[in-house]
Amino acid sequence: MTTPGSNASIDVRSIESRIAEELGVRERQVKAAVELLDGGSTVPFIARYRKEATEMLDDAQLRTLEERLRYLRELEERRTAILDSVREQGKLTEELEARIRTAETKARLEDVYLPYKPKRRTKAQIAREAGLEPLAEGLLGDPSVDPLAAASAFVDAGKGVADAQAALDGARSILTEKFSEDADLIGELRERMWVRGRLTAKVKEGKEEAGAKFADYFDFAEPFTELPSHRILAMLRGEKEDVLDLALEPEEATDGPSSYEGIVASRFGIADRGRPGDKWLTDTVRWAWRTRILVHLGIDLRLRLRTAAEDEAVNVFAANLRDLLLAAPAGTRATLGLDPGFRTGVKVAVVDATGKVVATDVIHPHVPANRWDEAIAKLARLAERHAVELIAIGNGTASRETDKLAGELITKHPELKLTKVMVSEAGASVYSASAFASQELPDMDVSLRGAVSIARRLQDPLAELVKIDPKSIGVGQYQHDLSEVKLSRSLDAVVEDCVNGVGVDVNTASAPLLARVSGVTSTLAENIVAHRDANGPFTSRTELKKVSRLGPKAYEQCAGFLRIRGGSDPLDASSVHPEAYPVVRRMVKTTRQEVAGLIGNTSVLRSLKPTEFVDETFGLPTVTDILRELEKPGRDPRPAFKTATFAEGVEKISDLSSGMVLEGVVTNVAAFGAFVDVGVHQDGLVHVSAMSKTFVKDPRDVVKPGDIVKVKVMDVDIPRKRISLTLRLDDEAAPQGAQTEQKRERGGKPPRQRQQRQGSGGGGRGRSSAASPASDGAMADALRRAGLA
Repeated sequence: MTTPGSNASIDVRSIESRIAEELGVRERQVKAAVELLDGGSTVPFIARYRKEATEMLDDAQLRTLEERLRYLRELEERRTAILDSVREQGKLTEELEARIRTAETKARLEDVYLPYKPKRRTKAQIAREAGLEPLAEGLLGDPSVDPLAAASAFVDAGKGVADAQAALDGARSILTEKFSEDADLIGELRERMWVRGRLTAKVKEGKEEAGAKFADYFDFAEPFTELPSHRILAMLRGEKEDVLDLALEPEEATDGPSSYEGIVASRFGIADRGRPGDKWLTDTVRWAWRTRILVHLGIDLRLRLRTAAEDEAVNVFAANLRDLLLAAPAGTRATLGLDPGFRTGVKVAVVDATGKVVATDVIHPHVPANRWDEAIAKLARLAERHAVELIAIGNGTASRETDKLAGELITKHPELKLTKVMVSEAGASVYSASAFASQELPDMDVSLRGAVSIARRLQDPLAELVKIDPKSIGVGQYQHDLSEVKLSRSLDAVVEDCVNGVGVDVNTASAPLLARVSGVTSTLAENIVAHRDANGPFTSRTELKKVSRLGPKAYEQCAGFLRIRGGSDPLDASSVHPEAYPVVRRMVKTTRQEVAGLIGNTSVLRSLKPTEFVDETFGLPTVTDILRELEKPGRDPRPAFKTATFAEGVEKISDLSSGMVLEGVVTNVAAFGAFVDVGVHQDGLVHVSAMSKTFVKDPRDVVKPGDIVKVKVMDVDIPRKRISLTLRLDDEAAPQGAQTEQKRERGGKPPRQRQQRQGSGGGGRGRSSAASPASDGAMADALRRAGLA
């Protein structure tokens, strides 16, 4: 890559070649993907409908490509700005330009630029202006010279150099800046400190009681390379809340000189050989290390720790969100939603098979009203009148009591054939108060909207949860400590991939759901709904072209992901893109079948040879996809719907005992294990070490949010609200009343499981809780319910 005036001999890889090497694919694949992205195509569209162009890059590869493309383009923009800055200063040599152009990371680029970066007037600059640079360079070049004697020649009161000591101080400032702005040296020291250094935490004096939630970090130290993201973020939060003092130590403390000082000295040929200038130079190295270089590295590595922790936390959040959005839908079945509560009552909403609200009410079965029988009678009437099949119960305050109510309803009225399901209500209150909820349910009380959301998210979690800001769904760690831009970008990508992976019925979808479809903006989504309301249901995909402001590019991007069921063309209900309909027409001609007769006709479809339908436009991957789709048109990639059954009589933490085997639902997965709701208002923790008989690197390899699992209770600590669970059902439980702890690798430190208790706090809707650092949604709720915050 070259620019006007650049040294053409510099060997710099293109952005595409770098990404290709990182992904392990061919450069032409990356170039094709970049061209499509730059042309306005989305990742879901490229992954699904442009396989020939990218030679089968999948959505995960494309997302990584998209992120790296953004980073490397930002790097190039910064590189150009730096070259312009140094060129304007008249200091751009061929050697310096080569170093700038070959810098492959932002950190390296800034290291090279540091000596030329405009800065405030430093002590070194003042010393140079006073004519002390020859003194500094002379002492560095010839340690046999006595520093004090050499400095005497530079005394000049008119230049602010009052005496020889002042001259030496100025020379030291010049050398300190020289040492601390050597890009290669700083890079070497940074990596050494990263490998050898550690993060330490101490509690601030007098903060022990107020900061008790950070007690695991009151006297803590761990190597940078071993710190998991949740611990980094916990300590940074403790520092932010003025509870902890953090320090980045380059290595374990020693009595002798720092090895880092030795590297700096060696770099500039400084050694103590008994010469007159050796001690002064050695002291200068020590001064440079302690006052400039270590401070600079500390800032760099603190950013590196935070960035790595953020990246991991964002990945965890994104993975959990994906699992939640792709949870099994109950489908088109009339559902009764219950938003539990004590004093304010249980809010009730009935939605029909399409999600339309047909009835609402409020019942008061619990304290203080205790109108239990009246509540059952009301629910029975509603269920019978509206042919209800499912009862969705929010898992917040009074959930188990309401679950018991639903159980008695089912027992007393078996003729209704009802099934009850506990549903996560994370984000329901956010939806209830949102502008979209006001628009969607304008005449309904805010308190009842939550019950509607709970019912609908059982029918179709994806369609309902897209109405909520992904961050408010709360399946992440420390989301309030993360980069807003980074988190939003990642979560939006997950929602986009999930929505387009499942497909959207254009005649029933809400505007928020439509807005997540490839190529559809919020404005276009509103226009689609408005057109539907004004003209009735769409009968074909081509009618989409009549929607205001939905042009050819938007149509290309969205058409394949929008479904029209019962329309004029059976293909419109499939994921076959309209541009590929001619391929299907050729198949119809070959088989002498009607389109409707070909769809789902496995024997006929499998008799076709994909290669016979390949042409200049559509290659083998697309033809193969078409045949697969025709065999099972509009298939939903989500798993089949099933429910967990909580044990009767186990409703609160005191009902648990060691050795119990229970069925539960995985509510969240973190780096250190999984949280499981067993129906006692307090999630239990299955530590990563208790997930399998073999080593588990990533808990998500074993379970995902929404999974129904059997667990054994290993230990219950009621005062601290901790439940220890295992997936290994043959594990021996702790004796009743004993507390088991996960042992750390290093003696004298808190157990690893306890160190992870600062995952988050707050955020739940009424779950019992201990003190917690901040409100972080459902992950926080899970941590609190597990007693780990």
